[in-house]
Amino acid sequence: MDFRSGKTRAWLGVCTAGLLISGSVLTAQAARAHEFRSAPDPVATGETALGAYLHYGTDGVRRMEELTRWLGGTELRVGHTYLPGDRWSNIAGQVGFLEDWARWRRERADRMFVLNVPMLELNESRLPDFLVRRMLRAGADGRFDQHFRALAERLVGLGVPDTVIVLGWEMNGSTYSHRCGPDPRAWKEYWKRIVTTMREVPGQDFRFDFAPNRGRDAIPWTECYPGDDVVDIVGMDSYDQPPGRTFDEQANEPYGLRDHVEFAAARGKPISYPEWGLFRNGDNPEYMRRMLAWMKEHKPLYHSISDYCPHGVWQCGTNPKASEVFRSALFGLVPPSSGPVSALDPAPASGPAPDPVGPDAPPGPEAPADPGAPPGPGAPTDPGAPAGPAPTAVPPGTVPAEPPGASAPRGDAPAVPGGAPVPAAPPAEAAAPPAV
Repeated sequence: MDFRSGKTRAWLGVCTAGLLISGSVLTAQAARAHEFRSAPDPVATGETALGAYLHYGTDGVRRMEELTRWLGGTELRVGHTYLPGDRWSNIAGQVGFLEDWARWRRERADRMFVLNVPMLELNESRLPDFLVRRMLRAGADGRFDQHFRALAERLVGLGVPDTVIVLGWEMNGSTYSHRCGPDPRAWKEYWKRIVTTMREVPGQDFRFDFAPNRGRDAIPWTECYPGDDVVDIVGMDSYDQPPGRTFDEQANEPYGLRDHVEFAAARGKPISYPEWGLFRNGDNPEYMRRMLAWMKEHKPLYHSISDYCPHGVWQCGTNPKASEVFRSALFGLVPPSSGPVSALDPAPASGPAPDPVGPDAPPGPEAPADPGAPPGPGAPTDPGAPAGPAPTAVPPGTVPAEPPGASAPRGDAPAVPGGAPVPAAPPAEAAAPPAV
């Protein structure tokens, strides 16, 4: 055997071994996913899973237990976070906090992990319509498939194959680069491409949530709907705004809450409210009462209040009246059976449970009344915030957008040629400014 043939055989042996190993990994991931599909489906049981957005990372995981105590033991079954939209590597799931949320999800079989996933990088860079249009068409042509395939493999590998993916949320608005308005046809084709790519990964059991803003906003959200075959849940982000608008008007406006419920029912889809909360009408207990009653009547698969100022109740001390309504309505709703605990590497609880906190007080210095969430468009920074950098409650590069009616986009976006790589944004560890 000469050197060349020996090298060739060695190379073939390495390749064969690599294929066997990768195949074993995929088989193991699929087996883990199959083992984990024992969680009760709220659609089948008629239950609504309660959640809250508390912080994007480890602090958010910790605060879930604290908020449960504040609610008298009512279980938060929905863990909700966002992938940063600054660069493709983050959209592909290369962020450490996913491991924390995956561990939380695996601890109980009846939990649900909801993950907002941007469709484009530079998602909050106020890119002009012509560039958004070019990027959407590139996505529809498959230019970005590898990032979403990597994300799907990452989630399956972490043992959360049934993650609810809120893809390209609030697409009918103008805040994000992944907006639909510049080219609805390309946007829908791109959505289909992403869903198809992620569903091809062995072991996945994802559900894809189409979640526009309430109301018409920049474009009717029905013009962005990509089709029943690639949508599992029809969601809606709904905040108490604009100023002076009553809950009945929010429910009955074109493309409002009622149209949303009827649209989903006509397609046999469950509904959700991935983001909701107070806003332009301040501390509004009537809105809180009516929104909770609406969800009790229409039974969404899940809902997740945005619990930071100005939208929230537990972590926002400026809404005491609405906070009291929220707490009173949901206090002590302990289910009769919590279901089986998953065998997929549960993280044991450690240490004694701290004392419960009152309805108007934060749970101590680790969960301040204002957790440092960027206030979003049109909302001033808290003048009483402590000096120095505050902990961010949203992943850098992915500030949850304020609902329609917030300030319009500003500034000029970089002119990036369609075929050129998009320039990198600041590191993921650096806090991003609010989307204003």
